[in-house]
Amino acid sequence: MLLLELVETSEAVASTRSRLAKVAALAGLLRRLEPEEIPTAVGLLSARPRQGRVGVGWAAIAAAKPSPATKARLTVADLDAALDRLLATAGTGSGAERAATLGNLMAAATASEQSFIAGVLLGELRTGALEGVLTDAIARASGQPVEAVRRAAMLSGDLGGTALLALTGTETELDAVGLRVGRPVQPMLAATAASVGAALEATGEASVEYKLDGARIQVHRAADEVSIFTRNLADVTHRLPEVVEVVRGLPLRDVILDGETLALDEEGGPRPFQETMSRFGADAVRETLLHPWFFDVLHIDGRDLLDEPLSTRLEVLEKVAPGHRIPGQVTADPAVAERISREALAAGHEGVVVKAIGSAYAAGRRGSNWVKVKPVHTYDLVVLACEWGSGRRTGLLSNLHLGALDPAGEFGEAGGYVMVGKTFKGLTDELLRWQTERFQELEVRRTAGTVWVEPVTVVEIAIDGVQQSPRYPGGIALRFARVKRYREDKAPADADTIQTLRSLLRP
Repeated sequence: MLLLELVETSEAVASTRSRLAKVAALAGLLRRLEPEEIPTAVGLLSARPRQGRVGVGWAAIAAAKPSPATKARLTVADLDAALDRLLATAGTGSGAERAATLGNLMAAATASEQSFIAGVLLGELRTGALEGVLTDAIARASGQPVEAVRRAAMLSGDLGGTALLALTGTETELDAVGLRVGRPVQPMLAATAASVGAALEATGEASVEYKLDGARIQVHRAADEVSIFTRNLADVTHRLPEVVEVVRGLPLRDVILDGETLALDEEGGPRPFQETMSRFGADAVRETLLHPWFFDVLHIDGRDLLDEPLSTRLEVLEKVAPGHRIPGQVTADPAVAERISREALAAGHEGVVVKAIGSAYAAGRRGSNWVKVKPVHTYDLVVLACEWGSGRRTGLLSNLHLGALDPAGEFGEAGGYVMVGKTFKGLTDELLRWQTERFQELEVRRTAGTVWVEPVTVVEIAIDGVQQSPRYPGGIALRFARVKRYREDKAPADADTIQTLRSLLRP
C-alpha cells in the first residue's frame, strides 16, 4: 500500500470529531492492507511504530527536510524499512549515515507524507486514532467481537499483532490469546475519589491498601528467569537486580506479580520519588536500594488469575509473598477505611487505593473497581511550553504551561492537549536547571519570552481545585497549582483528561 493512503486516512480521522466516522475510515483502510502491512500500519497510525523511538529529534528532521516530492511513491513497507535502518545505525561515525537515511526518506515523501513521518518519529502524531478507536476499527474490519479484540490487545500488549490475528485468524484463535509469563500486559488502573467514604461507596466491600509513592512494576518469573517491566511495559530488569533476587527467592516456579518499588530511608519510610526513579535511567547508579511491594498476582504456576475475584488473588499473594505485601485491610466500614488512610499518610505514603473485593483484574482499563484517594488533588499533566524566568530565575525556563489530554477532541484536536493553567511554584533549583536544558532539546518554536516544546513531558501537579475560566479552551483554570515531580515513568497518553478536571467543578 502506498503510504499516501495511510496519510490521507489519518488526516480524515483527524478532521472529524465523530467516533463512528473515525472507526469507519480506519476500518476501511485496515481491510485494504496486505497481511504483512497490518502491524506496521497500526503502529504508524498510533504514532507507536514497532521500532519504538529511533533517536530522531526536531533538529534532525529540520535539517533533513528537503523540498517535497511531487508524486507519491513511498509505500508503508518503505517507511518501515527506513525506521529499521535508523534504529540499527548507531555508534561512532553513524551520524552521517543516519542523516542520509532520513534525508533520502524525506526527499521521497510528498508534503503531507513529510508531516506524517515527522509526527511518527517524534511520537506526537495527532490523528485522533487513539488505541480505543483503533481497537473498535479492528473489530469492525475483521468482524470479530470488540471485547475479544480488546482483551487480546490488553493481554498481548501488542495492538498491531492483535490486528493481524483478528483480520487473518479466527475468533477461536483470537480468544486463545492469554497471559504468557515473560510478556507484559497492560496494567489495571484506578479512578479517583475525593474521600475514602466516596470510594468505598463506589466499590462496596473492598481491600483498602496503602498507595505508595513509588514506581509501578510488573514482575514475571519463569523458573529462574525474571523480567521486570514498567507501567509503560518497558523492560528494566537489568536495572533492578535486588528486585530480581527477591522474586527468585519466592516459593514458586512461575508467577506474574503487580506492585510498586521504592527507596526507603533508615527508619523504613519512603524516600523522595525522584530517588526511586533515578534507578530507572540509562545512567542509573545503584546507590539507592529499591524494595518491591506487591498488591496483585495475575498468574501462578500455570494458573491464570485475571478473572478470579480479588479476594482469591489476595489469598494467593499472601501465600507466596507475605513479606512483600502492600499493607491493607478488607473492610466495608468507612471508619476502618479512614483509619487505614490516616495510617498510610502518617507513614509518609500518598493515601490509599480502595479495591472492590469481588473484582477481576481488568488489564489496561480504568474503572470504578479500583479507586485511589489522596488528600491533595494531584493530576498528571503535559508540559506544552515554558516561559523564561526573571529575578533570580533569569536565564532559566520557569513558568510551565500545562495541558490536559482531550481524547475525543471535545475542546480541540482529538488526542491533543488543552491548556488548563500555568505554574512556577514547587520548582527546586535542580529542577529549574534540568527543565531549562531538557525543554530546549524539545523545542518546536519560541518567542522572546516562551519556548514551546514537544508535548511529551508529564508532570504531576498538586492543585486546590479548578475554577471556571474563559481564558482557556476547556473553560477551566487550575487553582493554586504547584509542581510535585516529573513523571518519567508515564507517557503523555497517561495524562489526566480535561473531562476529569472539569468534573471537579461539580458540587
